[in-house]
Amino acid sequence: MNYALKVAALVLLVASAGTAQVLDVRELNTEQIRGLDRAKTAVILTGGILEQHGPYLPSYTDGYWNERLSRDLADAIAARPGWTALVFPPIPLGEGGANMIGGKHSFPGSFNVSGPTLRGVYMDLGDALGGQGFRWVFIVDGHGSPLHNRSLDEASDYFHDVHGGRMVHLYGLQSTRKCCQEPMQRLLTEAERNENGFTVHAGAVEHSSILFLRPDLVSPGYRSARSWTGKEFPDLVRMARADDWAGYFGAPRVATAALGAQLYQEESRHVIAMALRVLDGWDPSGEPRYADAMFAATPVAVEALNPAIKEEDRRLARQRDWLARKARR
Repeated sequence: MNYALKVAALVLLVASAGTAQVLDVRELNTEQIRGLDRAKTAVILTGGILEQHGPYLPSYTDGYWNERLSRDLADAIAARPGWTALVFPPIPLGEGGANMIGGKHSFPGSFNVSGPTLRGVYMDLGDALGGQGFRWVFIVDGHGSPLHNRSLDEASDYFHDVHGGRMVHLYGLQSTRKCCQEPMQRLLTEAERNENGFTVHAGAVEHSSILFLRPDLVSPGYRSARSWTGKEFPDLVRMARADDWAGYFGAPRVATAALGAQLYQEESRHVIAMALRVLDGWDPSGEPRYADAMFAATPVAVEALNPAIKEEDRRLARQRDWLARKARR
């Protein structure tokens, strides 16, 4: 074999071995995207709501977690022979900051969109992806608002029904949420669990998460932070309505980077395993969904959401009215 043929053979060998890869969609041209094997390319859409997390954490707290998990999921997909992970830039949009629990529709650090807007963004992306033949899409977005999760579930169902592919909102599955909650019972002491109490936002878990992922963004004041301890959801509503509510629930002061690392390890292992099961042919459409469970099991929480829903409807109506007036000018 002459030198040119040897080089050509080597190039083909390297190209074949390198088909499993992580790609950033921002860096690809038309021909590179056209050349992706749709049957073995998984698209990853990363959410990242901008939501206030009190005086000690950044508003992009959810996003930092989601971005890290997306990177690890992409690596796990690319480790499968012949598979490619196509990663999109984070989408910093979400519905329903925790400040809504107390009827505080405007709160420094929360920059939210409506549920219909969020759903529409992902449905539009689904149309673009489905129209180009992509079959596998994963949404990585752990924000807890039931309305937020229902919007992502609906966009996922739309993609499946219209384009025939599989879009999975991984944190929309109730089993994923249960997996996320269980480690806290083991990793905190009884006294710490009691002080952290019932919390859905910016307590020991999220402070530990950011101490692990981005300690440079955590204000040192968390170590002496006041604990806002509740036993059930009505307690959260009462605290969130208080004039001096700081924007978080639970006990930030018991947070540690080691706890955040352990939580991330256990949660990411579960979420990644769920995604890989989907690529192996598992259909998660029959699995119980977190949003449905929230609406069914916590009527007090749903009642607390009603003012937020009304505010959202008011904003959407105001926008429609403005557009109508503008059209008549």
